[in-house]
Amino acid sequence: MTGPRSPRLAAEAVETLGGYGAFAGPDGGPARNGAGAGGGSGRDGGPVRGGPGRGGSGAGGGSGAGGAGQGGWSAHQTLDRLRPQTLLARVLAEVREREAAAPGAFTERLERDEIRRRIEGFREEVRTEARRRVAEVRGAEEIARRALPPTTDRVDFLHADRARLAELRRSVQPLGRKLGARLAARRRRAARGRIDLRRTLRASLSTGGVPVRPVLRHGRPGRPELVLLCDVSGSVAGFAGFTMLLARALHDQFSRVRVFAFVNRADEVTGLVRRGAADPAELAARIAAEASVSRWHGSSDYGAALGDFAARYGDTLGPRTALFVLGDARTNGADPNLGALRDIAGRVRRVHWLNPERRAAWPTGDSVALDYARIVEMHECRNARQLGDLVARLLPV
Repeated sequence: MTGPRSPRLAAEAVETLGGYGAFAGPDGGPARNGAGAGGGSGRDGGPVRGGPGRGGSGAGGGSGAGGAGQGGWSAHQTLDRLRPQTLLARVLAEVREREAAAPGAFTERLERDEIRRRIEGFREEVRTEARRRVAEVRGAEEIARRALPPTTDRVDFLHADRARLAELRRSVQPLGRKLGARLAARRRRAARGRIDLRRTLRASLSTGGVPVRPVLRHGRPGRPELVLLCDVSGSVAGFAGFTMLLARALHDQFSRVRVFAFVNRADEVTGLVRRGAADPAELAARIAAEASVSRWHGSSDYGAALGDFAARYGDTLGPRTALFVLGDARTNGADPNLGALRDIAGRVRRVHWLNPERRAAWPTGDSVALDYARIVEMHECRNARQLGDLVARLLPV
């Protein structure tokens, strides 16, 4: 991917897929998401819809100084539509098919590293090409002044390169301490209890109907249990790994934390995550090597994984359990097994599904996110800032 043809391929990709506003490609009107890592980003770190961003721009694309009718080229939009992060599994599969015998683990590791290196090189060429095109239109000084990369907590999980993922992993402990303090404060407020209106009114009869001493209803003592069920395939592996480490950092806030991973088969990885806290960069590789998360193929299959989890680990769920499912809900055309998800949801206190894709992509392609969202609450969770807000708001106390 990073050969003599690579710069030309990057230029063609930006030309065809990355234009927005006045420079939209032939596939339709102005691009809807011309921002983020390569285009103008909005106030919440997400893409600016319908044209150039007003709140700044990403490292590789159009920025937001222009008024209506202007446009540009966005590296973020190009990569979002091209999805180079899905190439790794596809290229490895093609390499195995071409070879007479399957390569050894060492050879496959070398091939995997080389493919990753080339994909990262192609990403950088797309960003460079987008910056060059926008600079031609708006001037190099304008781009240098406005084209600032997003902060680490606003980096899209699905588009983060290896350097950004390393930054995210380093932010786990500080974020964990911050969220732990917020959860502890919520728990203290909950421990004070809520007013029991009926008993308060009954008690006020002895004081002429004046509720001098409100009667409080106290919650049940004891900390809840937290269970994570994480898709670790393809591009969502970075999102899952970050969230696993965050859950580990918050383990003191719960009576028990258990983590399960899957591609098309579920397996418990709680011990691997606990040991991975000391070396988070190798967590994904350790799970792939030591956990049994797939059967005879490496494509994600949510229906099979949910059914396997319900059958093998259903006894880990109970009325005090809060279950978080992490994944993009893309089934590769397989049966989504909605019955298994209903069975799981019926066993626990609450279920929340965190989806790293933007909400507009849920009804597209092989995604069954909207079907799952009719059974459990599904939340868009594209970056660390959104994840922190969701964890603080949704985790039980």
